Amino acid sequence: MSVRVIALDPALACQAAELAGRLGLQPAENPEFELQLTSGGLQLQEVNSKAGPVRVDFVTGALAHRRQFGGGTGQMIARAVGIQRAVRPYLLDATAGLGRDAFVLACLGCRVDMIERHPLVAALLQDGLQRALLNSETAAIVSNMQLQHGNAIELMQNWQGERPQVIYLDPMFPERSKSALVKKEMRLFQPLVGGDEDAHLLLEAALALASHRVVVKRPRIAPALAGPDPGYVLQGKSSRFDIYPLKSLRETAS
Repeated sequence: MSVRVIALDPALACQAAELAGRLGLQPAENPEFELQLTSGGLQLQEVNSKAGPVRVDFVTGALAHRRQFGGGTGQMIARAVGIQRAVRPYLLDATAGLGRDAFVLACLGCRVDMIERHPLVAALLQDGLQRALLNSETAAIVSNMQLQHGNAIELMQNWQGERPQVIYLDPMFPERSKSALVKKEMRLFQPLVGGDEDAHLLLEAALALASHRVVVKRPRIAPALAGPDPGYVLQGKSSRFDIYPLKSLRETAS
C-alpha cells in the first residue's frame, strides 16, 4: 500500500517532511492513503474515498462521552481485566490500535502500557496522546498511558522491567465480512494493516509474560485463538472477552 505524508496547512510542511523521513515514507504520485498533518493534529485519509479521515481524539467526541458516561467499573471490559473496588491492575495492551480500550481502562484508574506495531497507526496514536496531554480534562488520564512502537511478540518475549499483571489483546480479525467492517476505522485499516495472522503467537507470548491474567477481545461469533482454552468468557452483543486466568487479582488488593 502506498502512503504519502502531506501538510494541509502550508506552515506545517517542514514537520510533514520530518514525519515522512521518520516513517521512511517516500513521496508517491498516486498514493492509496495520505497521512495528513493539520493544525488540529494528524489524520489518515484513504484517497478517493467518500469516508472521512481517521484520527485519534481523546478529548472530544465519542471518547469524551465514554469518559463521562461510560458506566465506570460496571463496563464489561472493566470486569474482563479484573478491576474491582480495591484493584486497578497494571495492564499491557499489546495490540493498541487507536488506543480506545486503553483509554477507557486508564480512565478507570489503571496504568496502561501499549504496543502498536504498524508505524502509521502508532503515529496517529502518539499524536492523539500528545494532544490529550495539553488538555486539562485528559492530561492526568493519558499520563498513565505509555506507547511503544514495535513487534509485540518480540517485545513481550524480551520484556524489561515490571511484569504487567494483565495483558490485553484485541487482534485484527482477518475475515473481511460486512459485520467486521462496520466502523470506518476497520474499513480503512483492513487493507492497510491486514489481519493479525500471528494472533496465536501473541497469546503464547502474553501467557508467558502476564503475572495474573490475559484477556482477548474477539468478535462474538469468532473462534477462540489457537492455544489453550480460555478459563471463562464474558459475552456481549457484538463482541466477547476470552479470559485466561493465571492468578487471582484479589491478592493484589491493599
